[in-house]
Amino acid sequence: MSNGSTAQPQVHPAFTAIRQQTIESLNIRVEQYEHKRTGAVHYHLASDNTENVFLVAVRTVPEDSTGVAHILEHTALCGSQRYPVRDPFFMMLRRSLNTFMNAFTSSDWTAYPFASQNRKDFDNLLDVYLDAVFFSRLDPLDFAQEGHRVEFASPDDPASDLVFKGVVFNEMKGAMSSVSSVLWNTLCEHLFPGTTYHYNSGGDPEHIPDLSYEQLKAFYRSHYHPSNAIFMTFGNIPAGEHQSVFEARALGQFERLEQRIQVTAERRLPAPIRVEGSYAYDEKGPTTRKTHIVLGWLLGESSNLEQLLEAQLLSSVLLDNSASPLQHALETTKLGQSPSPLCGLEDGMREMVFCCGIEGSDPVHADAVEEMVLAVLERVAREGVAHDRLEAVLHQLELHQREISGDGYPYGLQLILQALGCATHYSDPIAVLDLEPVIVNLRERIQDPDYICQLARRLLLDNTHRVTMVMQPDTGLSARRAAIEAARLADIKKGMNEQDRTRTVQLAADLVQRQQRIDDESILPKVELADVPASLPELTYAEREIHGISTTTYGQGTNGLVYQQVVAPLPGIAPTDLQLLPLYTQFMTELGLGEDDYLEAQHRQSATVGAINAFTSMRAAVDDEQAVNAHLVLSSKALLRNAGEQARLMRDTLDSVRFDETTRIRELISQQRARREQSITGNGHGLAMAAASAGMSPLSRLNHELSGMAGIRSLRALDDSLQDEQALEQLARQMTGLHEQVLAMPRQLLVVAEDHRTDEVAAIAGKILGAGHTQGATGHFALPPCREKRAELWVTNTQVNFCARAYPTVPVQHPDAAALTVLGGFLRNGFLHRTIREQGGAYGGGASQDSGIAAFRFYSYRDPRLAETLQDFDGAVAWMLASKHEYRALEEAILGVIGSLDKPSSPAGEAKQHFHNRLFGRSHEQREHFRQQVLAVSLEDLSRVAEKYLRPELASTAVITNSSQLDATAALREELGLRVEEL
Repeated sequence: MSNGSTAQPQVHPAFTAIRQQTIESLNIRVEQYEHKRTGAVHYHLASDNTENVFLVAVRTVPEDSTGVAHILEHTALCGSQRYPVRDPFFMMLRRSLNTFMNAFTSSDWTAYPFASQNRKDFDNLLDVYLDAVFFSRLDPLDFAQEGHRVEFASPDDPASDLVFKGVVFNEMKGAMSSVSSVLWNTLCEHLFPGTTYHYNSGGDPEHIPDLSYEQLKAFYRSHYHPSNAIFMTFGNIPAGEHQSVFEARALGQFERLEQRIQVTAERRLPAPIRVEGSYAYDEKGPTTRKTHIVLGWLLGESSNLEQLLEAQLLSSVLLDNSASPLQHALETTKLGQSPSPLCGLEDGMREMVFCCGIEGSDPVHADAVEEMVLAVLERVAREGVAHDRLEAVLHQLELHQREISGDGYPYGLQLILQALGCATHYSDPIAVLDLEPVIVNLRERIQDPDYICQLARRLLLDNTHRVTMVMQPDTGLSARRAAIEAARLADIKKGMNEQDRTRTVQLAADLVQRQQRIDDESILPKVELADVPASLPELTYAEREIHGISTTTYGQGTNGLVYQQVVAPLPGIAPTDLQLLPLYTQFMTELGLGEDDYLEAQHRQSATVGAINAFTSMRAAVDDEQAVNAHLVLSSKALLRNAGEQARLMRDTLDSVRFDETTRIRELISQQRARREQSITGNGHGLAMAAASAGMSPLSRLNHELSGMAGIRSLRALDDSLQDEQALEQLARQMTGLHEQVLAMPRQLLVVAEDHRTDEVAAIAGKILGAGHTQGATGHFALPPCREKRAELWVTNTQVNFCARAYPTVPVQHPDAAALTVLGGFLRNGFLHRTIREQGGAYGGGASQDSGIAAFRFYSYRDPRLAETLQDFDGAVAWMLASKHEYRALEEAILGVIGSLDKPSSPAGEAKQHFHNRLFGRSHEQREHFRQQVLAVSLEDLSRVAEKYLRPELASTAVITNSSQLDATAALREELGLRVEEL
């Protein structure tokens, strides 16, 4: 490959080339440079990939929990020297074909990444990002909007109560509604008594109002300087071309800053400690079995590759799967409900943290949990672990190193983020990308049976820097916090003079005026519809029958991995069995196989594949949302050398899974319940939209009942019922019966591998998976039709609200689907972003058309408001119909849709997506036709579909909030007919 060339890459005169290293396993060449004048470092990951990625990071080391780094991340993107508009970041989101655009605040760095496949677009974004980071205006009004401010409840009435407002303030209220976030922050507070990790880098809502505008500016001046910056790029644009822009647009205007911002090493605890704390629990019912008991150890340096890999090895040996000794103990103990969400190794900070523990326990069990964990570690230190288990862990490391991902973040960005930690701590980020030599070294070390014993003793048992944390539920904590906040605001108001009151009213008025100001967007660069590629690339594939099984193969650049899927249509399923589908698919790869119990099956998976999982794939017809098609998919990935064993594992999983392991089934349901309950605050907007859309189509109703709030409630009830052995046996019989129906359905096989290996892999897999499979007819999967209004208010454990409204619309093949899809972005860009985020203070809000369920949905995320947000949803429709709109806004909304349609995936992900699109009648031609319809949408189309479909009498509403809002929402509930639903 060209990346393996030893020729010296072109370097800009302002930079010095330090070194380059080819990493064969990743098909990249890593080049390291330093800016001569400022000392800024640049790492370029040269690749043939056309999706180019840029990231600039600055080390940020806060010394309190005011959220200064987080608020600065938001405020820096609100206007800069060359682009003095109010909101260049969100404006560029709309004027771009980016495949990724964001900003992140970590515990010790803040990063600004983007990615694009279009060179003009990449250059535009690079200009805007460099100016935002190094020449931000930091307008005090932006600090008030994004960070925090006090405002009168009626902004122009000084007689009304004061309230805190601010986007980050509300975002962190939502984040700290998550119990796992509270657990992690409390643990770090005690594991790191003397360094930056002691503080909440995102900001604690109790301390965010302490941050002053002057402190924000001082932090910017000291931290946002090229001497403290790390530039990282990936793709086929040469490093020298990037450096030319870096120098011209930013670096050439700075001198070196002689300071070294870094995290110091933590002073070690002389002996383990135990801490007790509490978290807000606002639900009804008893608080027994709601305590979290977690043990955390501080380990070595994450930037020391040997220490990192040893910690990863030990963590995997202990916790990798249900057959791992510590994971097995945590899953099967009667001391709690399930393993803690904190279990595992955190290697993103200077020094690593290893955690384990349980949730769903009681404080009285703290000693017993600690003793159980230490006993398991003592046993591993004394007896070691079987050699084949260690080989399985190394196999997972090797597979992870080789895999070209990119289905979530762009692949290049994943590599950059993998390397960023080391660069932050002034260590070698290239070594952490090139793991193969280290894996070879570890493979030699595990030949010594004492090696893992010594690791367990050295890293954990003999390590005195250990914290045992006992976190209990507190039903009064939310009320006490609210009272403290109210008292603080009352004190502020009491101390105000006439001038202060006038200033507060004026600030609110100034902010509204600024938010409603129309900026000159023409100063920002943009792409246009003329820059959009004419068509989508089409993938090539082959279809044949091998040993009686219909097989489809795709040749893709998978870097030596093989992806296989067995796909079967779902049979006709009784309504009582439908509710079991998510559990049935989860259990299929978590139970024993044939003579082997689930522990042996888990070990076999770890030694054979990188992942194996089952799921149901359901979609409505392209022309009828009431007609649903559904398939069961068993999916796995493996190294090429294991393709045969991979197919055998899939065959055995299908043919001999053991639904008779009832104790294991009970444990799995308990764990699933815990995970689903924790997911609410992170995905509240998705759950609210699912509830609001539940009456739109059979698929949307099923989604709400299986995966939505109704599904979480059903799972709770099922878990509670399984204390009865007869109920457990009945569930196992139901699962067995459902599985027998599925087994009778015809199968087909999907294989994705390197182009020259597809025939070989398909022949092996087809012989194994096709042989001996007989099928019978068990009816066609169908769901009863559904088209009804819903109105629900769900009560759960959250400090913020999630609001949603949905309207029945059309499926994807309908001529109006394209206009409705564009309308979602148009309403977000032109109205909802301003009213819900900027003025309302929610972390996010928007609208979208889901043609799969024929519904148009509005939503808000981590929202301090409720009734006002629902009014803003209505206001967006009124704005669309009453205002005069510009073509520019339409073009931006169309670009947003095209960007999401054209967004690349991983090589394997693109093949799987293509196969499943065809499986459900979404051919390449159909998707191209829809894309052309999107490009042809007019302003008249938007007004027409808004008036036709978004009518008040058709609206369904769902809100997720907390119990304290019930009195405040009484009038709203009556007006909208909202039914209160509790988990």
